[in-house]
Amino acid sequence: MDKSKRPFLKSKRSFRRRLPPIQSGDRIDYRNMSLISRFISEQGKILSRRVNRLTLKQQRLITIAIKQARILSLLPFLNNEKQFERTESTTRATGRNQNK
Repeated sequence: MDKSKRPFLKSKRSFRRRLPPIQSGDRIDYRNMSLISRFISEQGKILSRRVNRLTLKQQRLITIAIKQARILSLLPFLNNEKQFERTESTTRATGRNQNK
């Protein structure tokens, strides 16, 4: 058969399966900060399940653990350090322009 006559066949390219981010021995707990911090963005938001590559049950447990850690003030609710630096630099720049 010619290649032009079978356009819908998949290529037999092998791919490397990614390892799950949570191993079977890891406990999902609010005290396990090294594990929890992997699932939080730079702004302090909880990353989605698609980004984390977690199962539904694992994502629920991670979300609960993050919320418990925030309530116990082990984690901040917001992380605005970078945004604060940007607004500070823009106000300085606009302040200089107004003085001229």
